[in-house]
Amino acid sequence: QKRDPRTHLRSNEAAWDFWSLSPESMHQVTILMSDRGIPASYRHMHGFGSHTYSLINDKNERFWVKFHFKTRQGIKNLTNAQASQIIAKDRESNQRDLFESIEKGDFPSWDFKIQIMTLQQAKEVKFNPFDLTKTWPHKEFPLIDVGVMTLNENPKNYFNEVEQAAFSPSNIVPGISFSPDKMLQARIFSYPDAQRYRIGTHYAQLDVNRPVSEVNTYVVGGAMNNGMYELDDKAYYEPNSFGGAKEDRALLEPDISIEGAMQRYDHRAEDQDYYSQPRALFELMSDEQKSQLFSNIADSMEGVSEAIKERAIGHFEKISADYANGVRAALKAKN
Repeated sequence: QKRDPRTHLRSNEAAWDFWSLSPESMHQVTILMSDRGIPASYRHMHGFGSHTYSLINDKNERFWVKFHFKTRQGIKNLTNAQASQIIAKDRESNQRDLFESIEKGDFPSWDFKIQIMTLQQAKEVKFNPFDLTKTWPHKEFPLIDVGVMTLNENPKNYFNEVEQAAFSPSNIVPGISFSPDKMLQARIFSYPDAQRYRIGTHYAQLDVNRPVSEVNTYVVGGAMNNGMYELDDKAYYEPNSFGGAKEDRALLEPDISIEGAMQRYDHRAEDQDYYSQPRALFELMSDEQKSQLFSNIADSMEGVSEAIKERAIGHFEKISADYANGVRAALKAKN
């Protein structure tokens, strides 16, 4: 969905060329093209951590975890036609809806839930639990209630409190950690690097990013250092002999057992089940939802070459014959 570097326009051809050459995208593409593709507002959509993280208990035992935020406002979505009418009149509809709802005291809330998988279950499950393109079945790994997240205050200065917020999955607290999720591993490094470039070296000293519990660090050089971190005259390195901050080894994580050859990762060799999860999703859809799916896909294929259309339909065929036939019929109706 990246813009064409020459025209700076989105290209249906490029999107479907990439998706049809990346069959692991079929589950997400099916969600995107379904009625869930355009939420009515930020308040009426779920949120997902997507990546697999880990939780470590007080016995220093690791469990794999998925984070979920389920909207208490209910799911509401828009058709392409409805979205077109709204955006023609108000290009800020989602921002306006969220701001005005909070401003009048109608605070949106989400139930925070988790899925838990043991290390042994991860070895036995039929899919790669660290694959970002896969979801964990709720029947096998039921949602566990943790708490509620409520948005009850609007920013007083949007730039300071939102535009300068520096989110990164590398920001964790003891008890929460990572997993062998390949995309997560990449983001642990790339996100803070992007924040240093986007905001500045000491972005963590800004009020919106400053941790509630003070952090000890020896990082003092670079732009934007406002002196928040004060170091002992002699202790500007670690380890040192002058009482400076040092690692608390009581908070070290348990080891992760790794087996196999050290080689370049090939996701194609590991897992080629690209179709069972989108098939399960498709089979849950009502006739009306399927019809909307077919129509949305046909709309999104405007201007796409026949060869790429057929390649994509070939993937739909492997999901379900009804899926492929429905898209073919919708494309024919558009012509």
